[in-house]
Amino acid sequence: MLLSRFMQDRRGGVAPMFALALVPLIGLTGAAVDYSRANSVRVGMQSAIDATALAMAKLAPTLTQSELQTKTNAYFQAMFNHPEAKNIVITPSYTTTGGSQLTIAVSGSMDTTFMNVMGFPSLNIGSTSTVKWGMNRLRVALALDNTGSMNDAGKIGALKTATNSLLTQLKNAATTNGDVYVSIVPFSKNVNVGKSNYNANWIDWEEWDDDNGHDNSTTTCTDKKQGKSGKSKKKCTTTTTWVPDNHNTWNGCITDRDQSYDTQGTAPVVGNASTLFPAEQYDNCPLPMMGLNYDWTAMSTLVNQMYPAGTTNQTIGLVWAWMSLTGGGPFTVPAMDPNFQYQRIIILMSDGLNTENRWDGNGSQQSSKVDARMALACANAKNAGLTLYTIHVNTDGDPTSTILKDCASEPAKFFTVTSSAQMGTVFTTIGNNLSKLRIAK
Repeated sequence: MLLSRFMQDRRGGVAPMFALALVPLIGLTGAAVDYSRANSVRVGMQSAIDATALAMAKLAPTLTQSELQTKTNAYFQAMFNHPEAKNIVITPSYTTTGGSQLTIAVSGSMDTTFMNVMGFPSLNIGSTSTVKWGMNRLRVALALDNTGSMNDAGKIGALKTATNSLLTQLKNAATTNGDVYVSIVPFSKNVNVGKSNYNANWIDWEEWDDDNGHDNSTTTCTDKKQGKSGKSKKKCTTTTTWVPDNHNTWNGCITDRDQSYDTQGTAPVVGNASTLFPAEQYDNCPLPMMGLNYDWTAMSTLVNQMYPAGTTNQTIGLVWAWMSLTGGGPFTVPAMDPNFQYQRIIILMSDGLNTENRWDGNGSQQSSKVDARMALACANAKNAGLTLYTIHVNTDGDPTSTILKDCASEPAKFFTVTSSAQMGTVFTTIGNNLSKLRIAK
């Protein structure tokens, strides 16, 4: 009877109902808090394990499983700063089946606060990161501005430091020789293909022969009899002809090809003069280019010898970087292994505006006609499947280079810096993007 009366009594019913509902409400609210904390730990764990996987990828092929375990543990613990995570277990696994890869799994737990009331004293957390390489290879062409303005604001020195750092990153990204190839194209108004190529059949000498040589005078005399006396009198004629200099005196400099080959990576064709590369005895010729290779010492030597001189023609630097990736002229491109995937990258760095090419510009002011040729070259290179990074080093407060910005494959691949010191940061960022070796999971 008491129970029946209790169930029928409606007085004060809200309080017991609220008391009964309070437990699940607190539990659900607390669960959200605990899950939020766990998610924060998991995000930190993923970031740390990704960094660890990238760091261990280079070392894994040379380590025993025990050494890999020790180094992986140490690196992860240095990167992971979440003391609330407990019972951390890290398991690295390096395999070469189907292409080399390193997988690192991490697991642990976190004590709960509110969910403990509901009988859940802890939450399990974990993550994995897989770095794959061996099926993906890099071919990177560096088109580097070596013009006279690079002598200002410490730019040429900063470029050398930044480029050497990038070369180190790319070297470290390679597990074996051939994983990463790099070419280097210093440019000003022209590029330098190396004067030892003066006998090459892909050079057009027509303009060079017109501009480099000397007059050669030849006098021819004949005897001519004079009147009734029959005496002879010499009559002399002097003929002057132009004699081009020997091609072995050429300094190796090349200017733009005939339009529209000047904006294309088409290989030269003997017999088709428009496809050949015109020689020019340009006084401010940069250092000779270096084709795709993995001789890191030789590349560093070239970079350290770069000097600033001449006017700016970004188009020719871009096109020859393209040629270094696809072949033609002085470049022989290593064959691609069908078992691998290849990324072909151009990094184009310049500190200023296009001022002069073979046809247009005065060398001191921006030329819209030179920009127009570059816009075509950029579009053609991207249509050919190349990935373009562009860098505008703007220490003079000029407007942002629209032509360099538009040339990049996507907005995130264009960088502008306002001081020489920032150049190193940009090159490092690009190097990180190229050397990450793709995180798969």
